[in-house]
Amino acid sequence: MEILALILAGGKGSRLDILSQRRSKPAMPFAGKFRIIDFTLSNCTQSGIYDIGILTQYLPLSLNEHIGSGKPWDLDRRDSSVTLLQPHNYWYLGTADAVLKNLEFIDRRSPKYVLILSGDHIYKMDYRKMINMHKIKNAKLTIATQPVPFSEVNRFGIMSINDMGEIVDFEEKPKQSKSNLASMGIYLFDYELLRKVLTEVKHEELDFGKHIIPHLIETTSKEVFAYQYKDYWMDVGTYDAYLEANLAMTKDYTELDLYDPTWKIFTKSEDLPPVKVGSEAIIHNSLVSNGCVIEGTVINSVLSPGVRVGKGSVVKDSVVLNNVIISTHVTVDKAILDKRVTIGRNAYVGFGDDYTPNIEKPDLLGSGITVIEKHAIVPSNIKIGRNCRIFKTATYDSNDVKSGSTLR
Repeated sequence: MEILALILAGGKGSRLDILSQRRSKPAMPFAGKFRIIDFTLSNCTQSGIYDIGILTQYLPLSLNEHIGSGKPWDLDRRDSSVTLLQPHNYWYLGTADAVLKNLEFIDRRSPKYVLILSGDHIYKMDYRKMINMHKIKNAKLTIATQPVPFSEVNRFGIMSINDMGEIVDFEEKPKQSKSNLASMGIYLFDYELLRKVLTEVKHEELDFGKHIIPHLIETTSKEVFAYQYKDYWMDVGTYDAYLEANLAMTKDYTELDLYDPTWKIFTKSEDLPPVKVGSEAIIHNSLVSNGCVIEGTVINSVLSPGVRVGKGSVVKDSVVLNNVIISTHVTVDKAILDKRVTIGRNAYVGFGDDYTPNIEKPDLLGSGITVIEKHAIVPSNIKIGRNCRIFKTATYDSNDVKSGSTLR
């Protein structure tokens, strides 16, 4: 075998807070009908890579059910395979530790190259171009990179390269940096080198960005290269990024084309009836998935399968996940509603001009987004302000929930 792909899909995604309490980040719905991991899986099969291991850990049930035998991605053929690799004996303690604990699986495949991917980014990429560059450069390790704003370098592994494209310096999540060239979390290793470095670098929480890559740059001369990727790529690991990336899909022009027939994103689809649009319904700049029933107004929003919007209701600048029921004369403004939420009549979610950051999580909610947990029921006539976190067990002491509140 030439290429084995390993998708790291075990992350909790703690910055997604309420949304990742019951699922791993790669299992999060995106753009209505997809899951985040669909993009990485589709990139693999579109690139001709059909032998894939998926390393899961945190709340893997929904992810495992979604992937199944891999049929939507054409991974159930005789000459292909998708293997779910869950921790056995010991928990995965870092990205590289997860791969180290699965060396027996990799050895059985005996690949020449191992492509290590993150399962929680949104992008469309032909990995064959990176593989070809790796071969031409006689590289031992190639890292996919992309420039990021200097204000965000503390979220990524940041590197410097020379005129040949060799990586000469790498720092994991620096507070400040002279470079803004970020690692995309996509690594192509010669397996011989990967196996060697995983067994010789000792650390309890072995991580590619913190330990493996810096070690290789220090010890491996002229064999570590950057592959500079210039198309759309997004880490949707915060409330702001998740809402922004979803709503970007509703625009007339989108950097990520979900409708390109030459590079499809595959997913496991539900058997639901077509969208039903009522006689008084209004829909502008929105993604509305199968099974939705719209009797009210939907503006600049993303609706996942099975959502119902009642008469006189307005959904604006929001992401609404599967099977949410929005009753009559409701307003939902700049909110994320998780699956199977029910909003009672005459309620208002995202009310007013008070943008007080969330008192418990000011670093996560400060731009006005209100988030409601899966299975929560919002009673009729309730007004919920901005930057609020509403759990399914919430109790309401009054009809007005102030901006910045958390109701448990």
